[in-house]
Amino acid sequence: MHHFAYRDGRLFAEDVDLTALADAVGTPFYVYSEATLRRHYRVFADAFTGADALVAYSVKANSNIAVLKVLQSEGAGADVVSGGELARALKAGIAPNRIVFSGVGKTRDEIAAAIDAGILQFNVESAPELHVIDAIAREKNKRAPIALRVNPDVAAGGHEKISTGKKEDKFGVSWNQARDLYREARKMAGIAVQGVDIHIGSQIDNLAPFEAAFQKVAALIGDLRADGCAIDTLDLGGGLGIPYGEGAIPPHPDDYAALIKRVTAPLNVKLIFEPGRMIAGNAGILLSRVVYAKEGEARRFLIIDAAMNDLVRPAMYDAYHDIWPVAENAGEKISYDIVGPVCESSDRFAKDRALAPLQEGDLVAIMSAGAYGAVQASQYNTRPLIPEVLVNGDQYAIIRRRPSFEEMTAHETAPDWLR
Repeated sequence: MHHFAYRDGRLFAEDVDLTALADAVGTPFYVYSEATLRRHYRVFADAFTGADALVAYSVKANSNIAVLKVLQSEGAGADVVSGGELARALKAGIAPNRIVFSGVGKTRDEIAAAIDAGILQFNVESAPELHVIDAIAREKNKRAPIALRVNPDVAAGGHEKISTGKKEDKFGVSWNQARDLYREARKMAGIAVQGVDIHIGSQIDNLAPFEAAFQKVAALIGDLRADGCAIDTLDLGGGLGIPYGEGAIPPHPDDYAALIKRVTAPLNVKLIFEPGRMIAGNAGILLSRVVYAKEGEARRFLIIDAAMNDLVRPAMYDAYHDIWPVAENAGEKISYDIVGPVCESSDRFAKDRALAPLQEGDLVAIMSAGAYGAVQASQYNTRPLIPEVLVNGDQYAIIRRRPSFEEMTAHETAPDWLR
């Protein structure tokens, strides 16, 4: 469920008229519904009522400080994958002891910053990383709390580029090497072994891969405890999909939680989750205006002012997004290719999409754009990063403004010999 709906033929975000908002802000821009962010967080968190569980929102899905502050006020922790995301989480008021640090390439400076901050846990993805964390922690006369991210070799995810749990993926420690690396970690003076981490992919639309992976990790915890490891936390990652408007409807968080409670009940561990897309995805849209309606020899095109540099998912993953006209139109539907102005053939949001007739100046909403939208944007073709707007009831605030050309080029300079 989300809070974008038509009233008298015009699309609203909560109680904000998107046509009026577009006139005020200028297209293209992202719009996030605070009510939807809160609702989705609560639906997920409430599914684990009665369990010892931390919902560590995956900052990479949408890292705007305002979005993080909304979720922090609901009780969310944070899953971060860089020093920058750590700084964002802390700036948003998320307590360090509710932050986990994932990612395969943590630098020494990032590790040091996280140790100094006092985070809950490092999710360690390789033996070299473990040794670096140990060395830095010993330099600081501290012990860094860690879980090894163990790769269960379970295929999952809606696209090969978002599957992370197979043995050929770059993530995690090999299943067959995990017990030996835990034995090694127990001997390190700078390491406090406290958990196991697992994450098998993104946009997963059924429970079977989760169950296969979670059953394997439950058995591993038994083996590790037999080896003398005190396993107190189990990070089960994220990956629960959302409906993008086409294809399977993902499982409800209640069903996901029931599976997890059944599998983990005997383990007596603190559960950690890293949902991102499930919370933010359907809480955001990308609002754009038609620049040209073009009649080709074989196809009709709607050229809009948003582009792949603003929302790269369709170009990168062949991702499907529903596209709604902001003003309802009862005309007979026409098949359009909806494309952006960037000079790449992949700058396309939809192919052969049936929509009511649209013309230059009309507004469209690209739905389910709240996750992996603004965070993956670039300034390709010297197009400025577009604004982000947060809506709360009948109020709105620009939570990231559009930069000027001078700001876009402020970090560039020509050497003396070109002046």
